[in-house]
Amino acid sequence: MTADHKYWQVLLPRPMGDLYDYAAPADGVVTPGSIVRVPFGREELTGVVWAAGASGDWPADKIKPMAGVWPLPPISPALRQMVDFTAQYTMQPRGLILKMVLAEKSVFAMAKRESARKPNVAIGPYAVPKTDLSPHQENAVGLLRRNIGAEKFAPIVLRGVTGSGKTETYAQAIAAVMAAGRQALVLLPEIALSAQMLGRFTQLFGAAPLLWHSQLTPAQRRENYRAIADGRARLILGARSALFLPYQNLGLIVVDEEHDGSYKQEEGVQYHARDLAVYRARAEKIAVILASATPSLETQANVLAGKYQQAVLPERYGAAQLPSVTVLDLRAEKLPRGRFVSDRLIEVLRTTTALGQQSLIFLNRRGYAPLTLCRACGHRVMCKRCSAWLVEHQKTGKLHCHHCGYAAAKPNTCPQCKAADSLHPIGPGVERVAEEVQKLLPDLRLAVMSSDLTDDIAKVAGIVQGLESGALDAVVGTQMLAKGYDFPKLSTVVVVDADLGLMGGDLRAAERTYQLLQQVAGRSGRREIPGQVWLQSYMPEHPVLQAIAQGDDEAFYNLLLDERKIMSLPPFGKLASVVLWGRDAVLVNQYAAALARATPAMGENLHILGPAPAPLQKLRGMHRVRFLIKADKTVNIQAGIDTWLRAAPALPRALRLQVDIDPYSFG
Repeated sequence: MTADHKYWQVLLPRPMGDLYDYAAPADGVVTPGSIVRVPFGREELTGVVWAAGASGDWPADKIKPMAGVWPLPPISPALRQMVDFTAQYTMQPRGLILKMVLAEKSVFAMAKRESARKPNVAIGPYAVPKTDLSPHQENAVGLLRRNIGAEKFAPIVLRGVTGSGKTETYAQAIAAVMAAGRQALVLLPEIALSAQMLGRFTQLFGAAPLLWHSQLTPAQRRENYRAIADGRARLILGARSALFLPYQNLGLIVVDEEHDGSYKQEEGVQYHARDLAVYRARAEKIAVILASATPSLETQANVLAGKYQQAVLPERYGAAQLPSVTVLDLRAEKLPRGRFVSDRLIEVLRTTTALGQQSLIFLNRRGYAPLTLCRACGHRVMCKRCSAWLVEHQKTGKLHCHHCGYAAAKPNTCPQCKAADSLHPIGPGVERVAEEVQKLLPDLRLAVMSSDLTDDIAKVAGIVQGLESGALDAVVGTQMLAKGYDFPKLSTVVVVDADLGLMGGDLRAAERTYQLLQQVAGRSGRREIPGQVWLQSYMPEHPVLQAIAQGDDEAFYNLLLDERKIMSLPPFGKLASVVLWGRDAVLVNQYAAALARATPAMGENLHILGPAPAPLQKLRGMHRVRFLIKADKTVNIQAGIDTWLRAAPALPRALRLQVDIDPYSFG
């Protein structure tokens, strides 16, 4: 294809999969991938040229000309290929995927006035990190360098215990990529991590990486998008959405904490950034590094099958040693009434502080109390829009729904029986644990870190700085603190409810809990100070807790993989969910029954289970019914779902149908 074609097919960032025909503009060169302005109805939209030639037999006088071409490099063939693949895999219109590629509207809205303006983004220059590497790190760097710049797809797992220096190791690969004039992307699972990682990368490379996440200002996003698209940005640190940006010369993708569930996008286009990072690396013919102390079962299975190479860092860097782990049996400890942290652990916290060291008290539950209960009639205060309990928050003095954002003042009387002063908080959240610890240790300099209390990066950075400088003695936190942080004086980790995540029927409950507890345990003793981890539990004999206490990772992974293989569940089988949403519960159930009747014969290798009420039956005022689709590894599950849905009656306009391939949450 050349630039002199008269007609072109354009993809628009709308929930449509079709391509639209346009004539080449009077001025501007058009090639596949060109970002163009086109008339669409009464609007002018920005789209991307997908292919040469017209898609149909439209009369020439009916094909409108493009309005112009944006002064940005064309979208690469690899990225266009990824858009097509993502649309097919997630069963979403291509236009919705393109919308993520053209992420920053202001780039195009402002380009006419600002195209000649000098960019404000300061980028580099970057130095080669000067780090004394251990022998294990040197071996890992050798493997990474052999696969960098080879113009071939190379998936590599960098598996290292917490504190082993994974970041310093893959930084050497990043340096090699940038030295060759190419771009490196590092994905992070949480925006909150970017504050500390920004400092670490700046220290390693002598200049700050470019950031991409949702909390940048519109001006920052506009400038950063341009710097990425024109190739000026060499080192990019971003959230999962950064994977879809139009890099000019991508040479490496790093997925840090690749096991983390935050990489799964649960709203809109439901995709897993780790899996798409692997796909994009394949399309770009580059290396992708999946870094973790606790790899996902999918990644572990690919290593065992020989599909991924692996570099292992089995020891902590320098003099640091892995922490000791003690499982505390709460059945024997007999917690005092109304208490959530045992006397034994309060004494551990007191001793840690007296030694000038720091503590992390971990509970993966936000707010003050997860349930408000009437002691007169037993009524549980529920959200009006969701089938979920309201969570009490002391900071706001209100009851909050963590699913829809609804908030209301705590009533003085029970809504059910009208008894006065009968509503009491049940169970602990991080705020309540912090209150208890502060009451028992009044001199403790304590902070609380959760997404409710630290709703912007500046607040998170302040707590992180307080721990790094020694201005804080302890922090009570949720899973925000389990990922990637490195605090030199933090020696003690206390987990309040270690078995919290093991309840319920979630397929990944054991895997998630193991990864989370290993990660939070890894925050302790990362330097010369010995670390200690205490896990409070009413189920100390559970295999997850025993694997952590005994340090037997391989036995635990093998146990989970064997279980999944027997049941033909991921990574040895495929899963998908289809969820119906609607405000009218009767209509939802009627259409769900019609869908069930329309189920075609799929053979022995694909099964459609349901309908059944979703575990969270009502969400944001919408009633929900779910189907689960289970298929053999060799089956095209998308084709099976498409066949089924085409055979079903038309979806009523009042309902919404959501398909999730590889669901990660089952709420």
